[in-house]
Amino acid sequence: MTTARIDARFAALARESRAAFVAYVMAGDPDRDTALKILRGLPAAGADLIELGFPFSDPMAEGPPIQRAAQRALAKGMTLKGTLELAAAFRQDDQDTPIILMGYLNPLLNWGFEAFARDAADAGIDGVIVVDCPPEEAPPLARALDAAGLSLIRLATPTSDDARLQTIVQGTSGFVYYVSVAGVTGVKEADAAVVAPHVERVRKASGLPVAVGFGIKTPERAAAVARVADAVVVGSALVDEVAGAVERNEDVTAAVLSKAESLAKSVRLARTAQPTTV
Repeated sequence: MTTARIDARFAALARESRAAFVAYVMAGDPDRDTALKILRGLPAAGADLIELGFPFSDPMAEGPPIQRAAQRALAKGMTLKGTLELAAAFRQDDQDTPIILMGYLNPLLNWGFEAFARDAADAGIDGVIVVDCPPEEAPPLARALDAAGLSLIRLATPTSDDARLQTIVQGTSGFVYYVSVAGVTGVKEADAAVVAPHVERVRKASGLPVAVGFGIKTPERAAAVARVADAVVVGSALVDEVAGAVERNEDVTAAVLSKAESLAKSVRLARTAQPTTV
C-alpha cells in the first residue's frame, strides 16, 4: 500500500508541532457545483486533510446534520460515481491535500471492490473509511485497496478494549480514526480530558497518527482536542453551515469556508495558546 500524501502531510505537521485540521464535507451538498467550490476552497481555508462523504440512503452512524446532508445530496442526484468525479476535479488543481473517502459498504459492494479501488485511485483518493465494515469482514476490501495503493482507515471507539484494538489496527494505514463519543455524529460533545488517554492507547497500539472525530463543533472544542490528538475532524458543524446558508439564502461556499477557517485557526494555534476550559 502507499500512503504517500497522508504520510507526507502528517510528517510536515509533526515538524510544525501541530495537529491536523480535517474537514468533512458531503459530496453534492447542497448541489454538485457548490460542493466542488467548497472542496476546492477548503485547503486555503486551512484544511490539512479532507474527508469527502458519499451520500447513502441509510447512514446509520450519522446524526441528523449529516443525515440531512446525505438526503440533500441524493435529492440532487449525487452518487458514488459523482463523488469520484468531484475528487478528480479537485485533483486538477491540488496534488497535495489528502482526500479520504468516507461512507458505507453497500455502494462499494455494488461497484465491486477491485473496480472501485482502481477508480478511486484514478480519481485521486488517498484512503477510505467504511463506517459499517468491521475488521472481520474487511479482508476482500482491504486487498483491493492495497492493490490500488489506497489506505484502509479504521475506526476505534471508546468501547474498543486492548484486544479489540489489536484487531482494529491490523492492516490500518495512514491514520486511525478515534470516535470520541459513543453514539452518532453531531449529538454529544467530545471531552479532551477523557479522550487523551484513549488517543495515547490507540497511538501506541497502531504506531500511527490518531485523528479524533464526532462531537467537535466549536473552535474551543477543536483546540482542546488538538492539544491531545494528531488530528481533529469536524463534519456536522460544516454541513450545518450548508443548511443554514441555504435557509438564509446566503452564499453557501463563503459560509462553509468561513466556518472552516475559524476551526482551522483554532487547531493551528492550539498548542501555542493557553489552554481553554471547555
